[in-house]
Amino acid sequence: MENQIIEVVYHRGLRTEATHLRSGVKLVTDAPVDNNGKGQSFSPTDLVCSALCSCMMTIMGILAEREGIDLNGMTGKVVKIMSANPRKIETVKIQLEHKSLVASEEQKEKLKRAALTCPVALSLNENVQQEIEFLF
Repeated sequence: MENQIIEVVYHRGLRTEATHLRSGVKLVTDAPVDNNGKGQSFSPTDLVCSALCSCMMTIMGILAEREGIDLNGMTGKVVKIMSANPRKIETVKIQLEHKSLVASEEQKEKLKRAALTCPVALSLNENVQQEIEFLF
């Protein structure tokens, strides 16, 4: 497989270990307790929701650096809501907060637009509700 960036190995007990090949950084997933797992690490669906928040913050960071805005210390809180039949992510709620953001209203609107059009947000199926709250 060309351009492989991640290798994932399945381990017993509904656990996987993903390795980022360039850096060697490892990430472990575990099935959640409500789906036969131990819940001792991120579940794959937790990672999807976390990836959405991280991608939003990263794209905002790119814009912020270009605009001379300091996003250091911005926090994101994520809530994942699953549906039952079929079991899938129904809603992702994200709260992005920066209590001391120094930016004009125009810059804040640009940051919001950047977050809402990040690659992960655009990649998720339209059936996955994305409820994003900006506190700045």
